[in-house]
Amino acid sequence: MIHHHSRSIGDNGGRLLIGEAATGDAGAIADIAAALGPFPPARGNAYPGVRRFIAPADRAAAGYSRDLLRSLVPLINATFDVDGFDLLTASFSMVTASPDRLTPVQRAPHFDSTDPHYLAILHYLGGTQGSGTSFYRQRTTGIDRVSEQNQPEFIAAARREADSWSGYIAGSNPSFEQIDTVEAVPDRVIVYQGSLLHSGIIPPDMPFSDDPLVGRLTANFFVLGRPRRPPA
Repeated sequence: MIHHHSRSIGDNGGRLLIGEAATGDAGAIADIAAALGPFPPARGNAYPGVRRFIAPADRAAAGYSRDLLRSLVPLINATFDVDGFDLLTASFSMVTASPDRLTPVQRAPHFDSTDPHYLAILHYLGGTQGSGTSFYRQRTTGIDRVSEQNQPEFIAAARREADSWSGYIAGSNPSFEQIDTVEAVPDRVIVYQGSLLHSGIIPPDMPFSDDPLVGRLTANFFVLGRPRRPPA
């Protein structure tokens, strides 16, 4: 079993699972990703880079995804009080946008879904020195986890303050308080609710390369946890 630990984030039931040496060979997974390159630009969201979705026909990548997710099932069940999960998407991703090319939404923490059972799984693979993932609380609203109920309040406050943002967020700023952070260690995997406000830690001197063997390479999975049924 993967060596792991978990902790709470924020004040609204946020949880973070961290696993170490998830596969035993992050370099081999990076080679699998490189064989699928070049990656196309990310579409349909605000990800600042390129993304290659993993399809069943990508045999090596699909096999890696299957093995990693299977190893995480008992850890996710225990940490997030679910009874398994369904895979929504799997991909290899790379941050390639330099700070001066960001749109306003890319300069702030974001959330992936308001569904409380929507989980993000992030596997750090390479080019991650000085990088990581941080979690935030919006100062004016106190929101650290976005729901259907508080989403309009979060968006309204963000729009009022967006003109003051520049580059990738680094630590706390007048709009957002950093409440937790995880260093990007190769072969470390983290799992968290997609409703938590979060952002990548992107150093300004990081190579914004689209080469999977050079740039910041991660594997990204989104899954939907199955709520655990109470005993009859």
